[in-house]
Amino acid sequence: MMTKTSTKQKVMDAASYLFFTKGYNGTSVRDIASKANVNVSLISYHFKSKQGLLEYLMVHYFEKYMEIFELIDNDCSEKRTSKREKLVQIIEAIIQYKQRNYQFTCFINRELTLDNTLIREMMVTYIAKERHYIYEALYQCMHVVGVSNLQIQYLYVQLQGMLMTPFIMPYEMREHVLFQHSHDFFIKKYADNVVGWLDYILEQAKHDHCKRGVM
Repeated sequence: MMTKTSTKQKVMDAASYLFFTKGYNGTSVRDIASKANVNVSLISYHFKSKQGLLEYLMVHYFEKYMEIFELIDNDCSEKRTSKREKLVQIIEAIIQYKQRNYQFTCFINRELTLDNTLIREMMVTYIAKERHYIYEALYQCMHVVGVSNLQIQYLYVQLQGMLMTPFIMPYEMREHVLFQHSHDFFIKKYADNVVGWLDYILEQAKHDHCKRGVM
């Protein structure tokens, strides 16, 4: 007998796939029920409506996402991790989470370009928190080597761009990410590239900081 949890998860997985491939407006409740191989009434029972299902998926996605920052924050505080290492952990964790939830991440990035009540709520509740965590980690890392506040703002835009790009260009990624092994390979290689950018910026900042100290 199918359990309540497995039924709900099957519906969530089916909706994530269909919202990604067909879009929210192009997906019906019947499409989701057919993909999940469940009765339409079960979707109404668990989520009330397609809109209710979308809201549940978004909250579930972002709640799990926010846990990443809280765990890293607590862990780094306990271990007195360096500012650079904390930022590296955040970068790697973000890329891993987004890639593990690739289809829904791409769908959310499309939705965030729209202006509606749900998106505004997500922006205030979750996106603002994400920005705070990433910017604060970047600021702490760069400020100690003398990077100006204005420059840090530009670096933040660059960093966010790198963290988002693979998930706003899904068609460009099709040839690179096909199987579980390629997902794992991409996570490692892409994270390495972003960390390489970070280390280059830090080295340049340290060099400039030393030059200013000598002058």
